[in-house]
Amino acid sequence: MVRHPLGNHHHGPDTFLVTSDTKQTGAATAEKRNVTDNEPDALRDLVEGARVVLWDFDGPICRLFAGHSADRVANDLTSWLESRGLHGLLTDAERDSPDPHVLLRAVGRRHPGSDLVAELEERLSQEELRATASAMPTPYADPLIRTWTAVGSRPAVTTDNSPRAVSEYLASRGLGACFATRVYGRTQELNHLKPDPHCVNRALEAMTAAPATALMIGDAPTDLYAARAAGVPFLGYARNERKERLLRDAGATTVVGSLATVLDVVRTVAQA
Repeated sequence: MVRHPLGNHHHGPDTFLVTSDTKQTGAATAEKRNVTDNEPDALRDLVEGARVVLWDFDGPICRLFAGHSADRVANDLTSWLESRGLHGLLTDAERDSPDPHVLLRAVGRRHPGSDLVAELEERLSQEELRATASAMPTPYADPLIRTWTAVGSRPAVTTDNSPRAVSEYLASRGLGACFATRVYGRTQELNHLKPDPHCVNRALEAMTAAPATALMIGDAPTDLYAARAAGVPFLGYARNERKERLLRDAGATTVVGSLATVLDVVRTVAQA
């Protein structure tokens, strides 16, 4: 049995990546929910065409708030706004949302470029930094990133999370060298959050990559919309049926339930 670390305190390669006696393909097949029957060729085409791989962070690389509740963070940010006399700034739905990014977007829309937005964004960044210590690595993400990089792709992170939190997490997993400085995350210009393609376009420009030579991996419709707006092919990652349904309904045509599926294809293409 292949064991996966339960936290992110890890500084060496995953044992799954390089050992020849772990029957990797069999283990991957046992765990993964495959792409549907008409999708394997499409997945291989995406992998073969990807010279640059743009990763969303929270979801495809890790579950950032696995041990540091996003719901509690959202509640704390709401309470902070209310302590400032801003109870009426949020709708009931926004106030009750377990997603702190919903609050950030709402405040950004109503007070763009304000000190309030800057302080709220910094508070969320600090919470995300704290969350990296207990983030749960997405199964097969680490070996996929290392393997794909080793066979010639250039990875980058394109995310709505704090770039400081992303860099902290990648360093703790020993993945910093794979990404180097290619982390394109949230700024205080909240109108640039996905589905705006700003972070995707920043990555493409910095890496001098044509959209058609890139591939974005994301787990939310906003990732798909940002990729589509930038002209970048998209691969959906859905860790459960609810996530898959949201991606399919948004128009995603190739979705995997485990990154083991992608790892198998990367290895196959590299050996061809």
